[in-house]
Amino acid sequence: MKLTCLSKEAATISRHALLHLSGHRLLLDCPLDLSPLTAFTPLKTLASQTLTLIQSLPRYKALRNLHLYDPSLIDAVLITTPAGMLGLPFLTRSPRFGGKVYATEAAARVGRLMMEELVAMHEEMLGFYGPEREEDGVLPEWLRWEEVERLPETVREVVMGGSGEEMGSWMPLYSAADIKECMQSVQPLKYAEEVCFNGTIVLKAFSSGLEIGSCNWTISGPRGSIAYLSSSIFQSAHAMDFDYHSLQGKDVVLFSDLSSLYSLADGNDTSGSNHDEEMEEKDLSPSDVSEVRASYDKEDETRSYLIDPGESSEENNKISFICSCVIDSLNEGGSVLIPVGRVGIILVLLEQLSQLLESSNLEVPIFMVSSTAEEMLAFTNAIPEWLCKRRQDKLFAGEALFGHVDLMRERKLNIFPLLYSPELLMMWREPCIVFAPHWSLRLGPVVHLLHRWHADHRCLLILEQGVDAEAALLPFKPVAIKVLQCSFLSGIKVEKIQPLLEVLRPKFTLLPEDLRSQCKDPNLSFLYYSENTTVCIPKLRENFEAFLATDLAFNLLPRRLTIKGKDMAIARLKGGRLLLRNGKYILVSSGEKQATEPLNKLYWGCIDPARLLSALKEKEINASLRLPSENEDSTCSTIYLEQGDDFIKISASQTFIRCADESTVARIYEAISTICDGI
Repeated sequence: MKLTCLSKEAATISRHALLHLSGHRLLLDCPLDLSPLTAFTPLKTLASQTLTLIQSLPRYKALRNLHLYDPSLIDAVLITTPAGMLGLPFLTRSPRFGGKVYATEAAARVGRLMMEELVAMHEEMLGFYGPEREEDGVLPEWLRWEEVERLPETVREVVMGGSGEEMGSWMPLYSAADIKECMQSVQPLKYAEEVCFNGTIVLKAFSSGLEIGSCNWTISGPRGSIAYLSSSIFQSAHAMDFDYHSLQGKDVVLFSDLSSLYSLADGNDTSGSNHDEEMEEKDLSPSDVSEVRASYDKEDETRSYLIDPGESSEENNKISFICSCVIDSLNEGGSVLIPVGRVGIILVLLEQLSQLLESSNLEVPIFMVSSTAEEMLAFTNAIPEWLCKRRQDKLFAGEALFGHVDLMRERKLNIFPLLYSPELLMMWREPCIVFAPHWSLRLGPVVHLLHRWHADHRCLLILEQGVDAEAALLPFKPVAIKVLQCSFLSGIKVEKIQPLLEVLRPKFTLLPEDLRSQCKDPNLSFLYYSENTTVCIPKLRENFEAFLATDLAFNLLPRRLTIKGKDMAIARLKGGRLLLRNGKYILVSSGEKQATEPLNKLYWGCIDPARLLSALKEKEINASLRLPSENEDSTCSTIYLEQGDDFIKISASQTFIRCADESTVARIYEAISTICDGI
């Protein structure tokens, strides 16, 4: 079992890795890093303001480091989040890829909509720059070495990577046809639904609580089991809660959630605001973590600590603060632009914003401009089985699952596929609140709206943590718009990692190298991985279990065998077959007609020289026993036969018989059979 990490995790992209298990290669997630889009000019008309950026149709960094691997070597892909699908069409459109893709039903649906929206936004860029030439091997001008050398250092590093290794990862974006072909390779699953890959590996998805349809995976094979633990939230305001109980008892936990480290490293959660103290999270040292562990030694107390309602309250306070900043901007006559990418955050923001607007007696229109928003919102209100208990209770109470349903019915929320659609232009008035993609500030309606509002100090732009606001806003300078950069809960907090591992109790835990200083427990075995390294996992089981087919079990005649004080049953089997089904070995009958002749017995156990000497005398074989001397092995004895140079040498591990006469050999065999157990 081996793990190869293909990329570091960032706040805007999940980690992905290649797992070698039972002779198969499993790709864990297939995301697309969209942060390098900041190296491009958003609109051709703004070229005079962005001479330091690339003025060309964007390409995309597809599957970091995966372009070095042959797609035919990837047997299956496991998706944990909808965003983890964004790079999938780059893989599935290769004619050499023939693997399977597994994702939850909800993640597959939301992921498809996200890919379609990305393609729609990219098509707008095609209108400005035109399509690239389709000749094979022809690179765009900006990817040629002489052009790359002219770029500013920061932009050149985005294009090339640290040492130029990422030059070959830039690819043209996939098309709508590629997305359709990609979805044909996806096998959708429900939570806890079991699927067997190639008869060898059993896969199950369990809720991670991060987003609607997001999951963690259990991967079980005949030689061991793995729990793949991605970014998870114990209690979610919209998605089903983190089901960590189903990850217990696995041999290995592969921990890939680094979101908490990024929030701690950033320190400040806002830009352009003075509420750092309200949004700040405390960085815990290893000693702090040890104190937490000592306080929660009992398992039930540990569980209570993990599912802490204070975490949800803290997140609600963040949302409330954001909403209050929105109200302040609206009262000043400014508009608010929200290019947040996470669906769940948008749904919760809509609910709280509408309530605060109503209590403030503000009649401000809310617009959502997206080519897929209408289908996305309709889908989220029709999937109670993928939501948290509080949302499910609303269904039984006859209420809408989310507040946007009432907002749309009351025409307080207006959805449009295009920014310049006639219906939107007729309804448009400012100040207003606009939800629009894309958070990179390079694609989609957000570009046009920023061009309109960037110089208005009354307006507000809300960005997620991890977005480089300085680089993203570069094409729109001078910037007077207020920027609020927020950290939303997106994973397991650092102080909860160790208590969680104590509940899961794996034999080995694979942690990112970044977490080495945060997790130190002598009772747990840790292995660490980093980008572009392969970690070999020690053998998990010396033996493996096999199950007997029912018909075969009834036909066996087992006998008791005692070895080193332990009893076991042993039986003879002729013509059986060992099969591998659903990740388990099964011993079945060969189906051939068994022979009627009796089988020769097989004997086991150590031979007692004195008992053998008596048995030989009963068979009329005269012999003498020579015990070992002080200088010889005490476990080795020799029985000499009177005839010639024949002898029987007995040791703890073997018995050696030397005899030239066949009839005598037959009688020796009969003597041994009387003192040994056999079958």
